[in-house]
Amino acid sequence: MGDAEMAVFGEAAPYLRKSEKERLEAQTRPFDLKKDVFVPDDKEEFVKAKIMSREGGKITAETEHGKTVTVKEDQVMQQNPPKFDKIEDMAMLTFLHEPAVLYNLKERYAAWMIYTYSGLFCVTVNPYKWLPVYTAEVVAAYRGKKRSEAPPHIFSISDNAYQYMLTGERWHMPLEHWPRQCTRRCSTGW
Repeated sequence: MGDAEMAVFGEAAPYLRKSEKERLEAQTRPFDLKKDVFVPDDKEEFVKAKIMSREGGKITAETEHGKTVTVKEDQVMQQNPPKFDKIEDMAMLTFLHEPAVLYNLKERYAAWMIYTYSGLFCVTVNPYKWLPVYTAEVVAAYRGKKRSEAPPHIFSISDNAYQYMLTGERWHMPLEHWPRQCTRRCSTGW
C-alpha cells in the first residue's frame, strides 16, 4: 500500500505506516551484514555498533554514539538490513532477537507508530497522548480489509475477528450453523 492508497487513512496515515520516500531511503542506506551489530549497553540495554576488529573471542566495536567497546563475541547480535527499520510485522525480521525487537518498537514509537504486529499478535505501545488514529475515517478505512492489506492497528484485529465470526471462516462453519452445532456437541459431550 503506497502513499496514494494510504490517503484513505487521512491524517492518521503517517502514524500507521512509513512513507514511500522513507522506505526508498532505507533500501539505499549503506549496510554491512558482517560489521553492523547490536552490542550490550549499560544505559540503553543494546546499541547499534560497527565491528572494528575481532580477536580471541572478543570484538571491538564503535557504537552509534562514538564510544569504543570490547565485548565477548557471544554478546553481539546482528542488525537487520535498514529496509527492515520500523517494520510492521516483526515476524518478518531476518534476525529476530531481543535487540532487534526493542530497536523496532523504539523506532516505531519515536515516529508515533504505536501498533506493530509480531506474527499473530498486535503489540501496542502507549503513546501517553492523543493520536488521530481512532477517527471514523480510520475505522472505515480498515472495514473489510484483511490484516495483510492495511497497516497494524487494533481496528484491523477487531474487524477481522468480526468478519471471521460472521463467516465462520476460522471455524469452517457459518454463523447460522453455530446454534445447531453447539446443541449437538453439548448433548454428545463434544
